[in-house]
Amino acid sequence: MKKIITLLLSVTMLAGLLCGCGAQGPSLTEEEKNTIVIWHDKEEAVSGALLEELKTLVPDVTVQMEYKSNLTEALKMVGNDPKAAPDMYFFAHDKIGVYAEMGILAPVTGLIDRQTLDAAYVPMTLDAAVYKGEIYQLPVYFETLLFMYNRRYMADEAVPDTTEKLYAYMEEKTRGGHYGFVEQHSTAYYSAGWIHGFGGCIMDENGQAGLSLPETITALEYHRKFVELMPGESEYATVNTLFQEGKAHATIGGPWLVSAARASGMDLGIAAMPVIDETQIPISPYMGVQGVQVLKYAAENKTESVRKVLQALMQPSVGVALARVSGCAPAVEACYEEEEVSSDDVVMAMRATAENTIPMPNRPEMDIMWTVAADLLVNINMSGLDVTESCNAAQQNAEELIKKMQ
Repeated sequence: MKKIITLLLSVTMLAGLLCGCGAQGPSLTEEEKNTIVIWHDKEEAVSGALLEELKTLVPDVTVQMEYKSNLTEALKMVGNDPKAAPDMYFFAHDKIGVYAEMGILAPVTGLIDRQTLDAAYVPMTLDAAVYKGEIYQLPVYFETLLFMYNRRYMADEAVPDTTEKLYAYMEEKTRGGHYGFVEQHSTAYYSAGWIHGFGGCIMDENGQAGLSLPETITALEYHRKFVELMPGESEYATVNTLFQEGKAHATIGGPWLVSAARASGMDLGIAAMPVIDETQIPISPYMGVQGVQVLKYAAENKTESVRKVLQALMQPSVGVALARVSGCAPAVEACYEEEEVSSDDVVMAMRATAENTIPMPNRPEMDIMWTVAADLLVNINMSGLDVTESCNAAQQNAEELIKKMQ
């Protein structure tokens, strides 16, 4: 297995030895069996809403929500140590592979059967939770990028529905300190949507880098003409400031932009992603799923309490409550039958956009790909280097770095 995973396994095994127990641990009292500790890194509104729902739905289980600012590193250190590790953690799906390889996660299907999961969830949220054939996360809500526009400049009926129409709009409107469209063009998370729209990828489902694929190269060649009509500086603060101050007419951003845009007085519109003319596929961004992962020790030693919490998290009231405070889209299908969800234009836009999204890869190799892809985009979009040569060089670099992990 990969060297980095081997190191993490060593840390996990050491933690087990130091606590003087194996996976079984000491015998638990009934009070301990009925206490579930959930680590999270969420804002208080989200964790508070979740805790209130669980108190109502599983009153016989004591749930403790513990905030961890550096949750991912903390999990690597404690592993399955019952004295230090949580029973569950609430986090994004993209780190599942790291912890599955460490051997500290229990498949959710050992507690909730697959047929029940399939009947309850938006399908792509379960797809995101699969690592090497096992589902390791119970999805709670998901988020994806959205096409947003300022109605002061762009009327609903004038929103470009194809990328060539978007480009024409940019050519017409980008002048005098105003931009027709801006995005974080040299950030891999944002550029991925363009790459996917051409059938390319940053990394495929098998952990292979896709930077030198013909489709990826074509996508980045095509995307560069849009970049030329955007500011050279494409960091989060720059793009968001331009949009919120009305100097950019449209952008692609996450649901986290919505409240700030509306607070600025903007009449915010949200539309479907433009379709790429050449492929007839919409810009297809990554999707991130937030949910609960179960540690193996808890699954084996607190089975019934863990199962009760998971069953509670599947109730529509949880998804509705968290959509209210997070602005994200519930993972449970039944939530969309509730008026509070179905009338929320941001949530419903995410639900519609998600049909054409790609779950962020949850493999350990993706940590390498984020860095390599970011460097590639800077070389192409900001340094003006040849696209094909840059993609081939980045592919070679990625393959070498991944090999060193093995």
